[in-house]
Amino acid sequence: MQTTITSEDAAEVLKNDNRIMVAGVDGDGILRGKVMAKDKFLANVPSGFGMSSALFGWDMHDILYDDGDKICPKDQGYADFIAVPDLESFRRLPWQDDMPFFMLRFESHGQSLQVDGRGMIQSLQDKLMEAGCQAKAGVELEFMNFQVPRADGYHEGSIGSELAAFLKTQSPDALRPLTEGMFGYSVSRPGLNSGYFYNIFDQAERFQCPVEGWHTESGPGVFEAALKVADITDIADRVTLFKFLARSVGAQHGIAPCFMAKPKGGLPGNSGHIHISLVDKDDKNLFTRDLPDKDAEWEDITHVSDTGRHFLAGILNALPDIMPLLAPTINSYKRLVENYWAPTNVSWGLEDRMSSVRLIAPPTCKPSATRLEIRVPGADLHPHYALTALLSAGWSGVRNKTPISIPPSSARTDKPELLPNDLESALRNFTRTDSVPRELLGDEFVDYYTRSRRHELRMWREAVTDWEFKRYIETV
Repeated sequence: MQTTITSEDAAEVLKNDNRIMVAGVDGDGILRGKVMAKDKFLANVPSGFGMSSALFGWDMHDILYDDGDKICPKDQGYADFIAVPDLESFRRLPWQDDMPFFMLRFESHGQSLQVDGRGMIQSLQDKLMEAGCQAKAGVELEFMNFQVPRADGYHEGSIGSELAAFLKTQSPDALRPLTEGMFGYSVSRPGLNSGYFYNIFDQAERFQCPVEGWHTESGPGVFEAALKVADITDIADRVTLFKFLARSVGAQHGIAPCFMAKPKGGLPGNSGHIHISLVDKDDKNLFTRDLPDKDAEWEDITHVSDTGRHFLAGILNALPDIMPLLAPTINSYKRLVENYWAPTNVSWGLEDRMSSVRLIAPPTCKPSATRLEIRVPGADLHPHYALTALLSAGWSGVRNKTPISIPPSSARTDKPELLPNDLESALRNFTRTDSVPRELLGDEFVDYYTRSRRHELRMWREAVTDWEFKRYIETV
């Protein structure tokens, strides 16, 4: 159970510690933080301390965006934001001598930073609670695991530098997966790397991001972690923290976990499916109905409440516009191709794993487990942005009593609307003056995030890939 502390008892809880790790989540969903002396940390609770606004002005490799931004303007020299420790996030790092760890929220001029994912999702949850409900979610993360070649002088924990050095001289195709071939739900393969496999499960429990389902997935060296359902603000943190944990544990075992959406061509990608529902203040599921609706337009929604139907409608209407928040990288869209268990269109259906939204409802589950599974995101998702976008869209459907405008996949006679199939086309929808994200998340966020994704596109266009080199070196 997670231990919540207050600023008054922080000194007592941390009395045997001399250093604290703190970290926030940047615009790419990456943990950014530092280790602080205990005295320095306690002196800045709860007021916060300065951290450079460059955290939201550069990409995942610390390259600054070329153009200016009013979130973190160049002409102000990337002045500090205020990083505020979230005491409710307190946990310890079991693989680093139980060092205390706190998540951060970012503020600017006394207000929550408009692009801080942790602040965004907390604000949204607060609004729902004012309306008498809250959102819960679970996330399934698939990730491929590679054996890292060990150079002379290798030492435990040097996986990151070893992998970087290897890729400077070798093709990624030379990396060996932890196991070969396809073997989903294997009960024998976990034993081949039992130290690593079970260490992740056990450490996740201690790190307060518990896994409720843990198995091999169909792909070379692929595992799937189903993170336990939680308050939507907690699950967003846990996705980020689970990746941190997996990489840290992997470093101790000579293994590099990979959360790219599509690490290898010709294979299924790594998904990041999101299960989401609403509950009332008594934890009653708001997506289910007490009695079956015999007059339901489609059999699929016989047991689904009006709230659940409106929430589904809101998400379906928003999907084409919020794609950059569900599929944020160039690589994301290489997973979203036909015949690889990934959706390519706006679709839904009861227990339909080939649709974008899988409705899970009676009679195939208990009423209390009624939920939507959004199957578009990959494991490379920014969990705070993705969950904020989905919850905003679904809640908009509830507020506006939006009807479901398309039939379930099993009842369709027409071709469904295709989702954007690359980041550039996804951004065109995202940035329209009348786009759903502009309405729900605001112009300032949309403009900031668009700038960051256009930077990603620019970096891709300037890159020369192995495929190009091999294809054209001899023939053009």
